[in-house]
Amino acid sequence: MNTNGKASKLLKRLVQIILTLFGLLLLTFIIGRVMPIDPVLSIVGPEADQSTYDRVYQQLGLDKPLWIQFFNYLTSLLHGDLGLSLLTGRAVSSEIARVFPATLELATIAIIVGAGIGVPLGVLAAARRGKVADYVVRFISLVGYSTPIFWVGMMGLLIFYSWLDWVGGVGRIDLAYDGMVEERTGFLLIDSLLAGDIEIFKNAFSHLILPATILGFHSLAYISRMTRSFMLAQLSQEYIITAKVKGLSEFKILWKHAFRNILVQLLTIIALAYGTLLEGAVLIETVFSWPGFGSFLTGSLLLGDLNAVMGCVLLVGLIFLVLNILSDMLYQIFDPRTKTS
Repeated sequence: MNTNGKASKLLKRLVQIILTLFGLLLLTFIIGRVMPIDPVLSIVGPEADQSTYDRVYQQLGLDKPLWIQFFNYLTSLLHGDLGLSLLTGRAVSSEIARVFPATLELATIAIIVGAGIGVPLGVLAAARRGKVADYVVRFISLVGYSTPIFWVGMMGLLIFYSWLDWVGGVGRIDLAYDGMVEERTGFLLIDSLLAGDIEIFKNAFSHLILPATILGFHSLAYISRMTRSFMLAQLSQEYIITAKVKGLSEFKILWKHAFRNILVQLLTIIALAYGTLLEGAVLIETVFSWPGFGSFLTGSLLLGDLNAVMGCVLLVGLIFLVLNILSDMLYQIFDPRTKTS
């Protein structure tokens, strides 16, 4: 591809990203303005007099037409200002930066569990199509996909924390250890290791493993099902039959031939699943009182904090766009057929 073609493709992608983010912000702004929640009352309280209400109403710019409010928000956004959070009174950007590492840590462990178990299960189900192993994997996928995640979370706390005492309870860490590790990265596991405190690391991990496993189990169902589908499509190809005729072992046929050809598709699926975990951990964070992005978004929605909600929506949109771009880059790396001269 020549230089002009690459520049044109890059420009087209940039325009798509800008339009997508603009559409997300516009839709969220409109929904926020028609919600039956009064952000002014959330600030001043129901006992405030009318003059106080009117003053805050004007300070928030709610007395202006909607298009002016949206224009002012976009202008501030272009200057890197997401506004102030009504929930905390601090900058939305700093609030998101404070809570997002907790969700990122949770989702990262969850996708490791989901992909690390889901991919081998999907390959096993495809290799044993119509046999007991296939039905077991499909049953596991069905249970993981259809069971309400908040119910699984509560049952997990009841069994593994309350009855068996195998894991930590709600929150990121026991109250006795809270604040004892200097926050460097925002990731409690990493910060505790950097501080050389193994005891806090173990405690934080005991709190993390249950919600991450439950969240990962939900993504495992999707990943294993898609892996099985991709593998079945490959195992019916002629090159697989040829490999069998040549006497290659099942391991080589499955992992060095069939699996290698689905790797690009699978990377895209895992990337999108990871993005879904980042923005969809609201229920798990609520059940486990996890002080992350989902809890912050929920509180902002209930309060009618439009600045915080729009900041969260913008972040979610950016996450999915970045993951899609990374997926395209991985296509270029792992699948030479996508490259053009």
